[in-house]
Amino acid sequence: MKESKKPTDINLISRRTVLASATLIPLAAIATAPQRAAAQAPAKALTAEQRKTVDALVDRIIPEDELGPSAADCGAGEYIDRCLADYLAAEKPLFLEGLDNLDVFALRTQGIAFSSLPAEKRDAVLMAIDDNQAPQLRGFFNRVRRLTLEGMFGDPVYGGNKNFAGWDLIRYPGAKLAASLEDQSMKTPPKPYRKELYGNGGAREDHSGENHGH
Repeated sequence: MKESKKPTDINLISRRTVLASATLIPLAAIATAPQRAAAQAPAKALTAEQRKTVDALVDRIIPEDELGPSAADCGAGEYIDRCLADYLAAEKPLFLEGLDNLDVFALRTQGIAFSSLPAEKRDAVLMAIDDNQAPQLRGFFNRVRRLTLEGMFGDPVYGGNKNFAGWDLIRYPGAKLAASLEDQSMKTPPKPYRKELYGNGGAREDHSGENHGH
């Protein structure tokens, strides 16, 4: 049975807060992400156990709620994994040290590794970090939070934003070269343009079932 997802009131972001936080990410980061190489070589940097911890962490940064899936379900962990294997390879040692320190802190305060904790105890660990009870983890948490936002709202070709759930959340219709007269009238929300910007992912279908080819 899937764990219940309880919103928290700390630096963890509920889906409602994401709607505001996403405005801090320029559309250029969505449309022209600098990590293009990741689309060409989706290598992995993390072991299965490390990836499990990352997924458990991003799952609580953007938890599932009535508005949509969690960051983990949207592939934010996959995005982070690919980035650490490619253009963020230089960050990998420090990132892995952060994962180890997170588990050490979880073991000390909760008795078991972070990924094995139920949702409410994962939140307790992260709230303690936010309260500066583990100063060595603040920078790591902030970095993971940023990468989680990128994975949630970036181009799906990099492994995150599965099924365009992140774009749906912020009502970003997708990048396209032209807008119809109906779109320009602003009387109704623009129809989603479900297509990756980079790579050879091919056309994607929007929720209406209409296929957008080249």
